[in-house]
Order: sequence, then C-alpha cells, then structure tokens
Amino acid sequence: MRKEFEINGCIEVSSEVTEDEFWKKFIDFVESNGWGFGGGINEIQNGYSILPDGRHGASVLDD
Repeated sequence: MRKEFEINGCIEVSSEVTEDEFWKKFIDFVESNGWGFGGGINEIQNGYSILPDGRHGASVLDD
C-alpha cells in the first residue's frame, strides 16, 4: 500500500536558477526515489506569485 504527503511551502534557490531548471531537478529527485508527484509550480518574487503573463498575483505572505 502506498501513501501520500501534501507539501505546503516554498524552496529558496539562488537567483541564477530558472523555474525550468528547478522543476527538472525536483522531478528528477522525486522519480529517482521511485516516487510520483502530482501538482504544479509557481514562481514567487518579493512575496507575490508570478502569473503566466509576468504580472504579480496574490501575496503568499501571512497577513
């Protein structure tokens, strides 16, 4: 029997790392352990999620 964990949080990386580079390394890590991942990714800049068109979305900081 398998089980699942829900992940809520963010991972801080150096400014040179692109979203695509991070995503590939993250998925490679997950798959190298025989695991699967269902979900997505959002870039965060200055406390705001970045929308696909580059605009700032909702604040991700606690009020």
